[in-house]
Amino acid sequence: MSHGVRTQVAVTPQANEDIRRLDAATKNAVGDFVRRLRADRSNLALRLNLLREAGGNGRLFLAALDGSRMGLLLETEENRFSLLAVRVGPSAREELARLTVEINAVSGGVELVDQSEVSAHVVAMPVRPEPGPEPGTALERPSATETPSAPSDVGAAASTTAPAALPVPLFAPYEDEELVGLGVIASLLPALRRITDSRQLSTLLSHNLPGLTREVLLALHDGMEPSEVRRFITAPWRADEEIDPRDWARAARRPVSQVSTEDAAVLDALGDGFDAWRLFLHPEQHRLATASFKGSAKVTGGPGTGKTVVALHRVRHLVAQLPPGQTRPVLLTTYNTNLAADLKERLHRLGGDALVRRVDVKSVDQLAREVVEQHPSSVLGTPMGDEEAVALWHRVCAETGVFDFDADFLDSEFKHVILAQGCGTERLYLRAERRGRGVLQRAGRKQVWELVAKYRTFLDGPPRRTTYALIADEAARIEEHRMAKAAEQARYKEEHGGLDLIHREAGSGMWLKPRYHHIVVDEAQDLSASHWRMLRAMVAPGPNDIFLVGDAHQRIYSHQVVLGRLGISTPGRASRRLTLNYRTTREILGSAHGLVHGESFDDLDDGADTLDGYRSVLTGLAPQYWRAPDWETEMRAVATLLKERHERYGTPYSAMAVSVPDKAAVTQLAYTLACEPFLIPASEIGREGPRDTDTVRIGTMHRFKGLEFQRVFLAGVSEGLIPHQRIEAFRLSNPDRYRQEEQRARSLLFVAATRARDELVVSWHGRSSRYLPRHADHDAGRATSLLTGDSPPSDSNAA
Repeated sequence: MSHGVRTQVAVTPQANEDIRRLDAATKNAVGDFVRRLRADRSNLALRLNLLREAGGNGRLFLAALDGSRMGLLLETEENRFSLLAVRVGPSAREELARLTVEINAVSGGVELVDQSEVSAHVVAMPVRPEPGPEPGTALERPSATETPSAPSDVGAAASTTAPAALPVPLFAPYEDEELVGLGVIASLLPALRRITDSRQLSTLLSHNLPGLTREVLLALHDGMEPSEVRRFITAPWRADEEIDPRDWARAARRPVSQVSTEDAAVLDALGDGFDAWRLFLHPEQHRLATASFKGSAKVTGGPGTGKTVVALHRVRHLVAQLPPGQTRPVLLTTYNTNLAADLKERLHRLGGDALVRRVDVKSVDQLAREVVEQHPSSVLGTPMGDEEAVALWHRVCAETGVFDFDADFLDSEFKHVILAQGCGTERLYLRAERRGRGVLQRAGRKQVWELVAKYRTFLDGPPRRTTYALIADEAARIEEHRMAKAAEQARYKEEHGGLDLIHREAGSGMWLKPRYHHIVVDEAQDLSASHWRMLRAMVAPGPNDIFLVGDAHQRIYSHQVVLGRLGISTPGRASRRLTLNYRTTREILGSAHGLVHGESFDDLDDGADTLDGYRSVLTGLAPQYWRAPDWETEMRAVATLLKERHERYGTPYSAMAVSVPDKAAVTQLAYTLACEPFLIPASEIGREGPRDTDTVRIGTMHRFKGLEFQRVFLAGVSEGLIPHQRIEAFRLSNPDRYRQEEQRARSLLFVAATRARDELVVSWHGRSSRYLPRHADHDAGRATSLLTGDSPPSDSNAA
């Protein structure tokens, strides 16, 4: 072995979980060992001892890392190791030696099971006499040929072979071959046949099991049909090639078998504070981040499914394909400035200065404003916020004496019909499509057009003002003109050669090519048609031109566009959906899902999207509900709960947030928290996101987009506030608008609820919102009991 040959060492996802739970000294010992192994695997001080042949081209080694700390490694090729597990203590050697290591038949990844843990906590658990499986388990599911009242074949067989008092294994309905085919690691099957209740299953899942096995078992236990498990869980994990169960070298090289293949990233992973999303991508996420598409691509998925993670890794992949240079040919954009700042910070953590210096990271409105400011013929007025723009529509109606349309309608019609479809003349507006916006006859449209003309007059001033929607529209027009000019010159060059272009376009060579090679868009559902027109014109149609991620279920503005009509086509395999939530517990997710269940949502194009298969593998507290007689009592109850979480359970104030219906409620609640007897520090979530201080964050549901907290409180979820009672005016007069407002209100509540990681607390005064589950009123505690002291603690136990 050459002393100078550098050894490659990858860390498997399960080993990374082991390392993440270790103390700092052990992490340092692991890191030091990996460095020394990389430098020279022939170094005798490493104390690498062959444990056994794994079969095929794999060999397992034990390594003494430092003192009582030991690691298990798999060697698959010369100078290539995978760290599989780390154990600490006097029995570390024996524990590692007993680990069962195999290649998963579905994912092709290297996986292991700690049989000693399984034996101690599952197989050896005493059998409790129970009449059968717990309600809601997969065992109770009748087959397709049975009536609901008929006993299943499995149940009948069990009743003839065992006394009725003995428990039936949870996974008895599934043959070994079916479980392995779904992705369960084969060596775990004997233990699974001994699991008879949810308590045992929870104990098993609390150990470091392979990810695919964990997902499959939870889904089956929750009652998901095997066909659904195969579609939503197994298929995304499935390897793209046939699996050889003895080819350890190929298995170790698969992305599913390693948190990273880059030395620096692996070493950083062994320290504290390293984000898991930087290291390991779910197989489907990895495919999307690294795939090559013929044109544009679209990724949808519910909250917490890692869409932004995929977008960031996609940017890194695109930059890696670029030739060396100093330009920024990749654009990463989203709908507001604080989210753009967060993206830039996360991108830097992912790839450092070398990555960030090749990427333009801007909010879409910032980008539009720069385009307009840089254009010589454009005159940019002072931008107005949304509230100021609506106030100007009120003034237009007042001065013209026309009150047939409310200001919100006019503002929406201007943005989402006139500007979205480029209606520069009355004739174009009269012919414009208004899908989902109700019927507006010709006379009504002519009247709206006259109001629009008056609105534009007011904007022209003095002083000259504008809106972000108008800036986006102007930027789209400028970029479309520039792209047309570039295309014309490209055609001329192809026909006549490029020599005389220098004379024809002297001094404007920079305008002869699109602004970007690739564009990646986060939170795509909240961009307007004008934004998309601008972005489409900033990159030439071609391979990997636009990559967008979003979710119509989280649309908090009224921007509903059909991307295909704007030149952004994502057919077939270019449209993918993520379904695994990495942030929110199953209990919270189930309640949040009910907020939008039954509503129809688009797929950011002309198709429909659902949350079918949307799930989480995290478990935790069920949502809490509290009812109060009035807003003052509710605010004081919320303050009591916040103080209890902080003082009794040690939750930092900065890890908690309260969502309220409107800005007035933000001010009122902040005042209540600051007063005696609570004295709780609080700050408002503003346009730029939360401040980096140890305070409880308070904001409207709009402000919660893109954030997450350990504990989230949804306050003021009362009928008449969510949804606001003003939408009742449209129930009969404008049913289409009523449906739009209802869906938007549901989406806002859905977004706020899914910001919670460990605990969700919902409160209201008066009547509860009709969006809450039917059992909420029945399960709700009395807020007054929190203030009078005649109630037990609120039973929060999230860490």
